[in-house]
Amino acid sequence: MGLIKARKELSSIVKRLKKRGKKIVFANGCFDILHVGHIRYLKGAKKKGDVLIVGINSDKSVRRIKGRGRPILSQGDRAKLVSAIEVVDYVTIFNEDNVERTLEVLRPDIHVKGTDYTKDTVPEKETAKRLGIKIVIAGDKKRHSTKELLKTIIGKYRNE
Repeated sequence: MGLIKARKELSSIVKRLKKRGKKIVFANGCFDILHVGHIRYLKGAKKKGDVLIVGINSDKSVRRIKGRGRPILSQGDRAKLVSAIEVVDYVTIFNEDNVERTLEVLRPDIHVKGTDYTKDTVPEKETAKRLGIKIVIAGDKKRHSTKELLKTIIGKYRNE
């Protein structure tokens, strides 16, 4: 399974890494079709600490959040793609619509969200505060989205 781990297993790994003085960073998303915005977000997240863990929404979670026709890629494929990104140390898949439970299990030092959020709009802000997890915003301005990429692809395909 390599870098892709179940939350419980990853929790043990995080505890060992913290004992060695490593700063653990957690980022999350659907990552349905990878694009440059995802890469910039993950590179920005990695700069905040030593070990980057990425949480990926399960297929069921993506369907609830994004609606009919999503995800395009399966959770296994999305996890493999994200785990292949150089700055990513570990990947885990979660079934919930937000990462509150994952934060409780993993207890990272920093929770990173993309620039489509502010520290006040992060859904997990109260959980992070209660657990002593710092919230950080990273990545470039939100100019890229899977939804817009899909519209471009469909538009180009229809015009051929």
